[in-house]
Amino acid sequence: MAFLVRRLLLTLPILFIVSVICFSMINLIPGDPATVILGPEATEQAKEQMRNRLNLNDPIASQYLDWLGGVLRGDLGESLIDDEPVSGIILQRLPVTIELALGTFLVSLTIAVVAGILSASRRGTWVDYVSTGVALGGISIPHFWLGMMFIIIFAVSLGWLPASGYEPFFEDPVANITAMILPVFATGLRESAELTRMLRSSLLEELGSDYVRTAFSKGLSRRVVVMRHAVRNALVPFVTASGLQIAGLLGGLVVTETVFQLPGLGRLVVDSIEQRDFTTVQGAVLTITLIVVLVNVLVDTLYAFIDPRISAGSRG
Repeated sequence: MAFLVRRLLLTLPILFIVSVICFSMINLIPGDPATVILGPEATEQAKEQMRNRLNLNDPIASQYLDWLGGVLRGDLGESLIDDEPVSGIILQRLPVTIELALGTFLVSLTIAVVAGILSASRRGTWVDYVSTGVALGGISIPHFWLGMMFIIIFAVSLGWLPASGYEPFFEDPVANITAMILPVFATGLRESAELTRMLRSSLLEELGSDYVRTAFSKGLSRRVVVMRHAVRNALVPFVTASGLQIAGLLGGLVVTETVFQLPGLGRLVVDSIEQRDFTTVQGAVLTITLIVVLVNVLVDTLYAFIDPRISAGSRG
């Protein structure tokens, strides 16, 4: 618990810096932000109303404190396009992104664990060559290309799955699952490649360790040595890579949501930038960053669970 508390306290400076960066999005716009948002053809009266709406006439420090106070109360302002609370818009989009991210991570993790362990434990066999070849191919293939190939093959040619669209799970579970299969696998297959290589490399290093040779000399079977001893120690760098992957995955999902026309948080950011809806961009970026920070805290906590020496070392 003390390790978790210390780790949470370390996130406070990061959250402060993130809040400053998100707040500065509007103020860092070159020229007059009101003109950029409304366009040069807007009247001076409309521009002045926009400045008053965004408090742009107040001192910067006062603007920041007002904005930060609203964020702490859960008030991210109103959309400049729809005049709706940004927090409400984000809450509508967030489940789509979370479902896509969790599904993608589950698929990539399952493939990586199975392929990584088989590849390392059967080094030099056809299983190892196939796993390594697929991993190298997966790393080289972009998300959007694999997504488009999936759409052409499984949606257009075979007609097995929908090419786009989204239905909330609790309204139509079947339509929800069928709509998420292609985007989840298109992204998950790509993401599993790096994790497979990481786990294979880490497991091979453990299998060459003295304690593994000692375990074999005691007559333990290869399955017991690999699964009970080597895999556990190989998981620490694997968990590190998995945590970093989740952070990167949230950015990569923007592409997936655009290709499959999913109404998620990433697509909201893209649409809001195109519409110059900067208050929505502020709120969405802040939400994504907060999720990434929390995921990193969760990963650090998981380190301590897998290897207690990490939490003990942090006390030293």
